[in-house]
Amino acid sequence: MKDALVRVASFPAGRVGKWVVLAAWIVILVLLFPLASKFESVQSNEPSSFLPGGAESVLVLDLQEKFPGGDVTPAVAVAQRESGLTAADRAALAKATAQFNRPLPEGIEPPGLVPGPVSPDGTSQLLIANLSVGGDSDLLLKDVQKLRADLAANAPPGLEVKVTGPAGISADAIEVFSGINTNLLLATVLLVFFLLLIIYRSPIFWILPLIALGFAEITVRALGYLIGDAGVVVNGQSAGILLVLVFGSGTDYALLLTARYREELRRTEDKHEAMRVAILRAGPAIVASAGTVIAALLCLSLAEVNGTAGLGPIGAIGVAVAMLVMVTALPALLLLGGRVAFWPFIPRFGSTGSNETQGWWRRVADRVGRRPRATWVTTALVLGICCFGLLSYNTTLTSADDFRSDVESVQGQELISRAFPAGSSAPTNVIVPASVDQAKVVAALKDTPGVSMVRKVGTGEPGVLYDVTLKDPPYSSTAYAVIDELRVNGKAAGGQGVLVGGPTAIEADLKAAEQRDLQLLVPIVLVVVLVILALLLRAVAAPLVLIGTVILSFLSSLGIAALVFDLFGFAGESASLALFGFIFLVALGVDYNIFLMARVREETLEHGTREGMLRGLAVTGGVITSAGIVLAGTFAVLAVLPLVSITQIGFLVAFGVLLDTLVVRTLLVPAMVLDLGDRTWWPSALWKRRRGQKP
Repeated sequence: MKDALVRVASFPAGRVGKWVVLAAWIVILVLLFPLASKFESVQSNEPSSFLPGGAESVLVLDLQEKFPGGDVTPAVAVAQRESGLTAADRAALAKATAQFNRPLPEGIEPPGLVPGPVSPDGTSQLLIANLSVGGDSDLLLKDVQKLRADLAANAPPGLEVKVTGPAGISADAIEVFSGINTNLLLATVLLVFFLLLIIYRSPIFWILPLIALGFAEITVRALGYLIGDAGVVVNGQSAGILLVLVFGSGTDYALLLTARYREELRRTEDKHEAMRVAILRAGPAIVASAGTVIAALLCLSLAEVNGTAGLGPIGAIGVAVAMLVMVTALPALLLLGGRVAFWPFIPRFGSTGSNETQGWWRRVADRVGRRPRATWVTTALVLGICCFGLLSYNTTLTSADDFRSDVESVQGQELISRAFPAGSSAPTNVIVPASVDQAKVVAALKDTPGVSMVRKVGTGEPGVLYDVTLKDPPYSSTAYAVIDELRVNGKAAGGQGVLVGGPTAIEADLKAAEQRDLQLLVPIVLVVVLVILALLLRAVAAPLVLIGTVILSFLSSLGIAALVFDLFGFAGESASLALFGFIFLVALGVDYNIFLMARVREETLEHGTREGMLRGLAVTGGVITSAGIVLAGTFAVLAVLPLVSITQIGFLVAFGVLLDTLVVRTLLVPAMVLDLGDRTWWPSALWKRRRGQKP
């Protein structure tokens, strides 16, 4: 069995095998390319699609379809002149309304755009159009753009006109995500190209990993389309993270394999034999590290938030494909390139390269080895101090705060807040069963603090539908708190059949679900990763040390990130930040520890724990640091995107990876292993052998 696995693993290194592997990948790409081009078509960016079917706001959405005109998304336009609306303003708005309604655009419910209330101070008027687009984001964007264009074309000088409401917010989100994948792909490719050029200092070599990454990217996009088409929720955020995961993890695996290949090229004259040894030596660590990330991502499938749960399978597939490409297609490409691909620094047979007994990383290892206990205690204290930044951490970021640019829907909400109750742009929907005392429930809703107005809008099979206008902006933490009180008061007056939904309730339910996911998934991921480490290292002590260090690294990174976000004036942190940051930093942090400790264990078998640790750090220091810089760089690309929540994920993971690579893996882990000595391998056979016991 073992011999069969060895033959399969080393097949891409064969003289014929490399051609078979490349031919197989070309056939796969030809078959999958048409599907890859459709990936964006299955992405959904509506907050309601992220929620589980059991959420109260989702139940309200479903029941609203049974009311006349209930399944609509309102677009609310606000026209405002600080000195008061003039007759010319009203005439211009009437002209714009007629222009928009003739003919009635597809997706706009009759009677089309209609005048709404005028503010008590006479400075503002609302105009409302209900969209029924059935989830068609392109149609929604087209209708909102036409409404904005018609209003802007007819607005007299001095009259501010903005389109907001749920449709306006959705349109702005769609526009933000429209070019995100293309821009992110270009930025990531350029960054990886630049870093590979610096790392290998070769004008030729960089193209080989990039070709392999292209194989992985096309394959993952096609599989992502199939998953999304099957009903798994994929949004712009998870699609962006997927791209970064593929490029970041794929480049990491490429660097690790290439480093071992170069090492073997100096020891072996035949390049095919050198590649075979490289695959057999580096392959297990690559597969184990990829397996750790895949297992952690699959835990996300248990999330209550559909968007988070959707990232689980597509992220796991992305990492799996990246790993598969790098142990099959990349070896074949490297063999085709031969030694000359590394020009001008060609690894010739018999030359010297990374050496476990000398060089910069050996000096670092020796310095750590002189006072290991003082090193790890000091490092842990510094990281602990960084954790105090968590005191400023808060999850108050809302969808209105999420745009980094000044989008029209947010501008419109600000105009509404000046002249109307702030919640006028997105009323909360309440369904009351027909058998319930309506007056009692309405009174309870009106008496709820934060409620400005309650208005009956229709009757249907589920009962009576009311619009509740809140005093606070609909996408704000204070409005979310009102939702909880409305539900308590409504149910107290009319029973469990009283349901509260609408845009504000959707956001509130989403935040609550994200908090529950964090509490559920963190312990599950920790257990899964700990088990994988124990199986890989065949020990208990070492996995506990590694898990402890990555947890400390994550908390330190989150503390520093919270301080940085305060410095940049962000309204708060995204509710999903801690979970995504934890998943990526724990899984990817353990990744580098696996790279290190797998080599340390290999060296320990021959040289003992102390020398094995020093040699392992010396020989892997350069490649792991290079891999960490590449991964941090790819995640940092997310920080340039125009949404605060994605920027925060990009910064947190990039900073955390660098912290883990340069501090935790370089100082903390080696110092703790050196301090523990042979106890690191407890209770494995290696520990018993080092103690002179019979395994």
